[in-house]
Amino acid sequence: MGTPKAWLDWHGSTLLRRVCGIVARGVGGPVVVVRAAGQELPPLPEGVRVLDDAREGRGPLQGILAGLQAVDADVAFVASVDLPLLHPRFVAAVCRGVDGVDVAVPHVAGYRQPLAAAYRPALAPLVAELVDADRMKPAFLFERCETRWLEALPHPESVRNLNAREDYEAALAEPEPLVHVRCFGPLKRPAAELRAATLGSAAAAMGVTLDSHVLAALNGDQIARDPLEPLAEGDEVAFMAADAGG
Repeated sequence: MGTPKAWLDWHGSTLLRRVCGIVARGVGGPVVVVRAAGQELPPLPEGVRVLDDAREGRGPLQGILAGLQAVDADVAFVASVDLPLLHPRFVAAVCRGVDGVDVAVPHVAGYRQPLAAAYRPALAPLVAELVDADRMKPAFLFERCETRWLEALPHPESVRNLNAREDYEAALAEPEPLVHVRCFGPLKRPAAELRAATLGSAAAAMGVTLDSHVLAALNGDQIARDPLEPLAEGDEVAFMAADAGG
């Protein structure tokens, strides 16, 4: 790619910042980033935990193990860094799919997607056993546990990854997510439908300065102020004055 994928620009943000934000929205909980030991990462949202992979270069199952061992939750969504089209609704649907099983794996366009899947952290001992035996492919795990293959998921474009520079450039050239924006109180102006990949770019398009006096609500619930908070197709964004009671 010419540069580490985590640092690739995505409409004024980075791939890693975007994926972290989308996953956080989809799971409604904390995010863990597993990196190669000492790897430099771009700025991340507050609360993201960064772990070093003790044995880098051993394949995806080693990274999955490091993440599962660090998560204090019943379900963990695992994503690779090169999924800029990931949608929160896709993440949430995959996590719901793990109900009653150990792993829920999307099966999209004929391909299994183990790096856009939901795993139970209780699998960590089994994953460690496979890693110790040098059985490093996720398929070896799926053979040993209850696995559900998920089809007909919302936003299947979520699993479109960037394997080469031309994939990245083609994806970046496509239109940004279409979102709906409203402003209230002293910020009131006509509602708009516009294309924006981040909260900051949506605010700028509306002529709103996203500072300590302004806050935003995403889809009527999540409150956000970070200009790099990622937006996804169909989001409803509301800006209001923080010191005017909305």
